[in-house]
Amino acid sequence: MSRVQTGLEVLITGCPEKIRGARIGVVCHPASVDAELHHALDLLQAAGARIVAIFGPEHGARGEAQDMEDVEDISLDPRLGVPVHSLYGATFDSLTPRPEQLRGLDALVIDLQDVGARYYTFVWTMALCMEAAGKVGVRVLVCDRPNPLDGLTTEGNLIKPGFESFVGLHPVPNRHGLTPGEIARFVQSWRGVECELDILPLRGWRREMVFEETGLPWVYPSPNMPTVDTARVYPGMCLVEASELSEGRGTCRPFEVAGMPGIDPEALAADLSRRNLPGCRFRPLYFRPKFQKHAGNTCGGVQIHVTDRRLFDSCATGATFLQSVKRVAPEAFAWRAKPYEFVTDIPAIDLLAGDERLRRALDSGTDLAGLFADWALERATFEAVRREVLLY
Repeated sequence: MSRVQTGLEVLITGCPEKIRGARIGVVCHPASVDAELHHALDLLQAAGARIVAIFGPEHGARGEAQDMEDVEDISLDPRLGVPVHSLYGATFDSLTPRPEQLRGLDALVIDLQDVGARYYTFVWTMALCMEAAGKVGVRVLVCDRPNPLDGLTTEGNLIKPGFESFVGLHPVPNRHGLTPGEIARFVQSWRGVECELDILPLRGWRREMVFEETGLPWVYPSPNMPTVDTARVYPGMCLVEASELSEGRGTCRPFEVAGMPGIDPEALAADLSRRNLPGCRFRPLYFRPKFQKHAGNTCGGVQIHVTDRRLFDSCATGATFLQSVKRVAPEAFAWRAKPYEFVTDIPAIDLLAGDERLRRALDSGTDLAGLFADWALERATFEAVRREVLLY
């Protein structure tokens, strides 16, 4: 099987003159590697770039921080001896590089593996970096990477005005079917983010490809995204974050496992199985998270087993999972009331779902089929926009 070349590899092997001798900043994380697992920082330096600043997105440049955990600036990278700036601190303003951190750069290189879901914050870090770089006249080089879920399928709905946040700065579906480079084109062409943008495209990638078909190694881009299987269920099961249910953080199978104390696993699995959701099965289980929600307590819940990834609709599955929990264990279910991703006045579920409709439907016990049909219509209107930004 021929292997896909990432934008990083295209930059290093095909056009290193773009960075040779240039003073660059690099936005990266642990998955910013080539097919031989060499990190972007080493490859860029070896290609002749002068790395003068490193920027770490959520979870940090080294990827050791948990979700929504403040990351402080590191004074100097221990190997390269250059400043490491955090783009995920205690405030929304911390998500954007400051002008003084960008001035003097010839280019800002962004190499971040995404997972194909709008809640995954790395593409929004990219968008904020593009905007900041444009204001100070710094060129942006985006090294494209495959969408691990494929580049054809979309799921869910679009964010309504007023519900934008760091888990969705711009209106794309929950599962968007775009690469990071295509998201960059979208925010520049359709959302008015101005900067000098240079996208290093993938070579050999086809839109129908899932990650297992690329020939590339999976390096988990954040602590709770250990496998491609995790990414596959994430566009829907991340909705669980907006409740007091455990989404499986603190276990070996985050987002594939979900539940909480007070749930009868057999009853929940039976209720879900009756829905005949395509491409998946539900196994009842007990689990005990080692950290985060319900840490140290035994939870009842289910594990999602994807049996046909082409039929599986993660967003419909995640919404239906929440509905089943409310039906089977109404006294145990509760929405998250704490602030979420720097927002205090909008419920977390509305931020993740893009508006209030899913929450209201679940709270009222409304059948979800009508909502899913509305979502499909919204995605259809987005397709015309989506086609305009496709690179492949």
